[in-house]
Amino acid sequence: MATEQMQGETEETAATLLLPNLLAFQELIHSFPEDGWEKCWEQGLTPWDLGKPTPILQQLHQMGALPKGRALVPGCGMGYDVVSIACPERYVVGIDISEIALNRAVQLFSSSPNVNHFIFLKEDFFTWHPTELFDLIFDYTFFCAIEPEMRVAWAEQMSGLLRPDGELITLMFPISDHIGGPPYKVSISDYEEVLCPMGFEAISIMDNELAVGPRKGKEKIGRWRKIRVNSLL
Repeated sequence: MATEQMQGETEETAATLLLPNLLAFQELIHSFPEDGWEKCWEQGLTPWDLGKPTPILQQLHQMGALPKGRALVPGCGMGYDVVSIACPERYVVGIDISEIALNRAVQLFSSSPNVNHFIFLKEDFFTWHPTELFDLIFDYTFFCAIEPEMRVAWAEQMSGLLRPDGELITLMFPISDHIGGPPYKVSISDYEEVLCPMGFEAISIMDNELAVGPRKGKEKIGRWRKIRVNSLL
């Protein structure tokens, strides 16, 4: 009981410490709609950055439970998730609009043992048209970062980037009732409303038991398959 109480106090403290940075980050994003994300990296206001790979994604990789082939991490930041799942059987592309974040990612991982199995690109997710599609896409703190009215465009681009029968993994955060953002509140139905019309079906939606710190209890992991549509022509 004492351990659980201590853990709860630690998480509450983490949430309290995060709040000033979160408010400053939100003010910066809304003050500079064109390059707010770059300014956040410049000033170190990156409350979404774990500073390490996402635990649940790393566990799925270690269990061999992720699709092989080509993978995409949009809004990859400093690239922890990109590098953590890159391997000879999976080539991972990380994209971001922040040049600062990508430069740091390259500096941090340029000597990684699996450096031949990943790449970082400065691209706008919504306008990017790669020459090859992906077997896996991982979305975390990206869906919640965009304006809610952009979510339909998000789903359309996800559908356009993923191969038929490919898998989209969404770490749904923050599941809450707060006002404003980013991060904007999300719910399972928010994802269903935009993904299902694009031909996605949910494989599973579960609580993320490996969510970190103050994110515990506010995250679910959704695994979606893009349904292969057979032409009638």
